[in-house]
Amino acid sequence: MTCSLRVFWKTITHTLPLLTAAAAIAVASPAWAVVPGSGQKVIQVGDDFEDVDWKYSFNLPKSSNNIDKQTRYPLGKSANGRWVESSLRGQPDVIERVPTPPFGLAGSDGALLMRSIQTGIPGRYTNELQQDDLLLNIAGGMGGTTSPGFSPNCVVRVFLPPFEAWEDRTGTSFAMRLGLRAYVTKQEKSGGFFGGSRSSRTLEPYWPGMFIRFNSSTDGNIEEDSAQLIIRARENGSDVWGPKITQTGWWTIGMSVTPDGRVHYYASPGVEDLTQEDHIASFFPYGYRCEAFNNFFFNVANGDNGRVWSTPWVIDDPSFYILRGGRPVAGTSRSVR
Repeated sequence: MTCSLRVFWKTITHTLPLLTAAAAIAVASPAWAVVPGSGQKVIQVGDDFEDVDWKYSFNLPKSSNNIDKQTRYPLGKSANGRWVESSLRGQPDVIERVPTPPFGLAGSDGALLMRSIQTGIPGRYTNELQQDDLLLNIAGGMGGTTSPGFSPNCVVRVFLPPFEAWEDRTGTSFAMRLGLRAYVTKQEKSGGFFGGSRSSRTLEPYWPGMFIRFNSSTDGNIEEDSAQLIIRARENGSDVWGPKITQTGWWTIGMSVTPDGRVHYYASPGVEDLTQEDHIASFFPYGYRCEAFNNFFFNVANGDNGRVWSTPWVIDDPSFYILRGGRPVAGTSRSVR
C-alpha cells in the first residue's frame, strides 16, 4: 500500500463515523416499491472481499471510448470473475482489497478501495471532469439480462472518508449506477418519392444512479465542507438533490426496479439493512420504462489534471437480489433481511 494510502487509513481509524443527513426530498414512498436487499440474494453476483488473495488484473492501457472511441482489449477483470472494466470509460487506477474501515459490517475483514488520478485518455489529461467505471458482472452470473418482472435490486455499503481526504473540488466524486435498457421510439426518414418519416422502436441503454457530490469550503460560495446525494434522474432527465451529508463514515445505498419499469432510490447512514423509511425517490428516469436489467456499477470521478487523485472510495458487500412471488429462483439464496 502506498504512503498516501497508509496516511488515509491511519486518519479514518481515528475518525468516528458519526453520520447525519438532512431530510430526504419530499417524494412519498410508494407501498409497492421494493426495498433494496429484498428477495433472494443471487450468490453468483456480488462480492464480500473476504478472500485474502483477492486480485484484479488491469490489462493496461484502459479504455476511453467515451472520449476518443478507443476500447482497448483485453479489458481488466478480477481473478474471481465478478468484476470487469468498463469498455466505455475504463477502470479506476487503484482497485485493491483493503482492511474494512472501522464500524463496518459485522464480521467483515475486507473491503474494496477504488481511486483514480487519470480518468480520461491514457497518457493525456483533459483538465475536465472525467470518470472511471468498475462493473459487476451480472450478465455473466445470471447468464444474461434480468427482467424487471423479478424486481431486481442491489445494495452496497460505502465508506465516506473524512472531508480532508477528499479531492478538493466541488462536484461529483462517486456514484452507484444501474445499466438498464428500455424501448425508445425514434422518427426516421422513410425516403421515397413523397419523403415523410416513420417511427421505429429500439432497445436503448440508459444509466440511472445515485451520485455523491462534494461541496468544498475552499469554493468561495460554500461555508463548510459537506457532501450531497444526487439522484439521476426525473422523467425529464434532470437530476434531483437528495440528502445533505455533513459528517462522514459508512452509508448504505441501494436501488431497485419494479415490474412497471420504475426505478427506486434508497439511502441511510450506517451499515444496517435499508427499510422503506430510507426511500428517497421513485422515477421513470428520462421517461423510460425498464425492459431489461444489465448490471450495476460504480463511478470514480476527478478533475483529470494528472496531479490530484480522486477521493479514496471504499465499498463493501455489493449484492444483487431478485424477487418474484416469494419463491426462490435458481442460483439464489434466501436473503438475511
